[in-house]
Amino acid sequence: MSGNTPPLKQQAHALIDNLPESATWDDLAYEAELRASIEYGLEDAQAGRVVAVEDLMKEFGIEE
Repeated sequence: MSGNTPPLKQQAHALIDNLPESATWDDLAYEAELRASIEYGLEDAQAGRVVAVEDLMKEFGIEE
């Protein structure tokens, strides 16, 4: 991640602040997992750990 990323605690507060008042623990868990997945994906992309969609489709025998 970049050096400009706010600390995790600050990011967690922002995530919670953006949830509706009616949010459940499941909503919070979903949003936290979604955010983590996106962050991991961005890190993989920046590190070059990616596969072309065409190659992945070919590997699984999916025709375009």
